[in-house]
Amino acid sequence: MATGTPAAELRELTEEELVAKLREGKEELFNLRFQMATGQMTNNRRLRVVRHEIARIYTVMRERELGLASGPAEGKGDAA
Repeated sequence: MATGTPAAELRELTEEELVAKLREGKEELFNLRFQMATGQMTNNRRLRVVRHEIARIYTVMRERELGLASGPAEGKGDAA
């Protein structure tokens, strides 16, 4: 079954990890589109799942930018 990464898992990642996941997702989307154009695609649903996963990553990044959510490092630290 083709399922994406839940938003809760994405919120636990650092900014660099999110950017890496975004890059991987965009690369996979490019490859899937290429497969679709050449008629080699076996799982059409995967295209939609990857697009939704990319949107989820953008949403988490935007939440952090607006201050609606904090990264994983901000919740842990010294309170001294």
